[in-house]
Amino acid sequence: MNPSDFGQSITFTATTTSNAGTPAGSVIFKADGTTFQSGGTINASGQAFGSITTLTSGTHSITAELNSINFTANPAGPLSQVVKVAPTVSINDVVTVEGNNGNKNVFFIVTLTPTSNATVSVNFSTANATATAGFDYQTMSGSLTFNPGVSSRNFAINIIGDNTPEADETFSVNLTSAQNATIAKGQGTGMIVSDDNGSGNPIDLHGFFVRQHYVDFLSREPDLSGFQFWRNQITSCGSDVQCTEVRHIDVSASFFLSIEFQQSGYLVERFYKVSYGDATATSTFPATHQLFVPIVRRNEFVQDVQRILQGLVVLQPGWEQTLENNKQVYALEFVQTARFISAFPTTMTPADFIDKLNQNAGDVLSAGERTTAINLFGGAADTANVTARAQAVRMVAEDQTLYDAEVNRAFVLAQYFGYLRRNPNDAPDADYTGYDFWLTKLNQFNGNYINAEMVKAFLSSIEYRQRFGP
Repeated sequence: MNPSDFGQSITFTATTTSNAGTPAGSVIFKADGTTFQSGGTINASGQAFGSITTLTSGTHSITAELNSINFTANPAGPLSQVVKVAPTVSINDVVTVEGNNGNKNVFFIVTLTPTSNATVSVNFSTANATATAGFDYQTMSGSLTFNPGVSSRNFAINIIGDNTPEADETFSVNLTSAQNATIAKGQGTGMIVSDDNGSGNPIDLHGFFVRQHYVDFLSREPDLSGFQFWRNQITSCGSDVQCTEVRHIDVSASFFLSIEFQQSGYLVERFYKVSYGDATATSTFPATHQLFVPIVRRNEFVQDVQRILQGLVVLQPGWEQTLENNKQVYALEFVQTARFISAFPTTMTPADFIDKLNQNAGDVLSAGERTTAINLFGGAADTANVTARAQAVRMVAEDQTLYDAEVNRAFVLAQYFGYLRRNPNDAPDADYTGYDFWLTKLNQFNGNYINAEMVKAFLSSIEYRQRFGP
């Protein structure tokens, strides 16, 4: 334990032999940095610790400032060992489309966990796998430096485009020679998704198809494991054309049905419904009439989805907490917009506030749920409490009755937002006739998108296919 460590945020592994007894005293590091004594006062090096926190038996990973970290000193079984753990560096995996004849950059991110007050450095270099340096990507090597407090650095690898049909390819980026840190994940894989299909349309390439769904529905590049999983669902069909068509439809629909989209895109659609109700639109199917449609527009939708999905990849470690944190931040920001405050002045009583949300949602709350929502305001006479407002909107938007009632409308809306990247009444449509047709059909088949042939129709539509080629 070096004197320069004092006052820095450092992670330790602390092992206790017993949790018996009442915590008392302090833990003081000796000069060798691995042993300690309990009790006593600040020593010559200033290595003292403040108040005591109980630790149970076992090994604990603790991050705190060195001069304020707290351990238990149990009379019946004190800490047996405290060892400083160095921060770690990790590199991500990247999936990118080739880029036809033009070159493009793909960015790798190296993260440092936790941050350090010491300067950390690590070297990186590319290596061939199925992709070849100089033909598919440009060789790159260098060093990254993390100044004190910096948690991530990135660098670009140039992807070389061509017009030769080929399989998806991979290369590696390796981390070596870390200073003041250890390497946790030292190899990142770069997958280059081909967009060359001879004279055909690149959307018919399985890798291109899957990658495009990540971009269109989740507003992000794919994570490697997810990309490989969904691509393999299609490639496992081999040369069976009918199987491939069915898998294309199933994989495509799975992006709407995925946890990631349900907790982002579908949640955003419900946020707007409970806050602003429905919009009124015109349809000519089967004759001219008015109908209620989702009020959210695509530009709002995409922006809000990106906010909820920031830094999130479902099933990666800690994703549930990241999602919850993002939803809390999103809800707080949502209820503080001028549009929301105009619709729900802070002078509204809690009962009026909740009743308006519930009315917009279609009266989905039970009497008990309504009372619970009103009680979020703690008996206040108005609804100025921003946190309670955000919690109330989330409570109504996440109500299961609303979730079940709104799912078909949101599914059809997602077809326009995702596949066609437009609102249902944008050109070439002039109204909601197409949306009305597909919603009617989906409702007729009780939400069964296969029997309704809805996903199949959007995937095979000229408008969708012309986004990518002939």
